Amino acid sequence: MKRNAIILSLTMAVAALSPITASAHGDDNHAHDAAPATQTANKPQRLPDGRVLVPKLTQYQLGVLTQLAQTSSAAKTIELNGHVVMNPNHGARVQASSGGRVSAPAGGLPLLGSRVKKGQILAWIQPAQSSYDTAQQQAELAETRANLKQAEQNLARLRQLEGSVPRKEIEAAQAQLSAIQARSAALSTARRGEALRASLDGVLASSNVVNGQMIDPATILFEIVDPKGFLIEALAYDPAMLTQIESAAFNGVQLRYLGGASAMRNGALPLLFAPNEAMPLALDQVVKVIAKTREPTRGVVLPASAIVKNTSNQNVVWVLEQAQILRAVPVQPMPLDGQRVLVGQLKDGQRIVVQGANLINQIR
Repeated sequence: MKRNAIILSLTMAVAALSPITASAHGDDNHAHDAAPATQTANKPQRLPDGRVLVPKLTQYQLGVLTQLAQTSSAAKTIELNGHVVMNPNHGARVQASSGGRVSAPAGGLPLLGSRVKKGQILAWIQPAQSSYDTAQQQAELAETRANLKQAEQNLARLRQLEGSVPRKEIEAAQAQLSAIQARSAALSTARRGEALRASLDGVLASSNVVNGQMIDPATILFEIVDPKGFLIEALAYDPAMLTQIESAAFNGVQLRYLGGASAMRNGALPLLFAPNEAMPLALDQVVKVIAKTREPTRGVVLPASAIVKNTSNQNVVWVLEQAQILRAVPVQPMPLDGQRVLVGQLKDGQRIVVQGANLINQIR
């Protein structure tokens, strides 16, 4: 009987502990359910109101840097479409004065991009003529050479008889020899053709010939440029721009304003700029010129990297509202020099993301 009492007591004790065990298991489940919420709060995410939560550790990993907004004054700028053109004082076009067949000089036809020297023969143009004209020219050249040889022998004979023959006969023979020599040289040059020479030192920008090609008169065969003498031609549509522009920039390089045409060309006014330092340019390269005017304006100067596009393709900057909360603010940036922009929709003291904005923009 005593044994049965002990078993009964143990059974009641187990029954009493069972609810506690069940309750503890339930608490474990709630603890597991709460963990994802805590983990989510520690991850970068976009909030329902469009703002972005970025923990401090994530900001450090993304290399996020901010800058305090401060309004300042700057010259108003305008973006102009343009292209690279040749400076007429640092470029040349080589054309043939008459039609004919192209033949290579002793060193061969120059290759595109090769450097040429002033006076260098780039190609020969042999005149186009019939076989009858060629035969007649060859016969005339042969006759002239024979006359040349006879004149040389005659002059040599008279010089041997100097003193016994009149001086005027020797001088006449000398004059006759010089005339025949000049005629022979002219016939030889005509047979060889026209020599196309480089008119300045530079780089061959275009070559439109091959050996044996037939060309027409005034055909542009070569273009020679000096890369240090390139200019940038931009197009303006407001005549007032001719006097408002102070300077300009392209890819961070300052440009010197040379002036603009007072006549419209295809509905636009061409403006000329020259780089203040050497920069890699190519003839006919399309460029975007940031022209600085004399009209002042005010705003916050930011690096161009601070401007990103939102899902609606609007320009926005990211403003740090709290330590981990950022908000996108639509702006209308005005380029300053290709590396900086001026924004007028910000308030002083706002902390603007200037590095890592493109990464924050990708958080969903």
